[in-house]
Amino acid sequence: MKRTIVLAILSLIIVSGLSACGKKGAPHAPGPSQDITYPRMYPAE
Repeated sequence: MKRTIVLAILSLIIVSGLSACGKKGAPHAPGPSQDITYPRMYPAE
């Protein structure tokens, strides 16, 4: 019984930590779009 409670608490801690990691939406660079310098083209070798 005690082992089940401990496992339940540990699983809740792990799940809550993993659920807080993500962000919604596609990634985008911060700032105005005219000031974004990346991605840049690499020079030909």
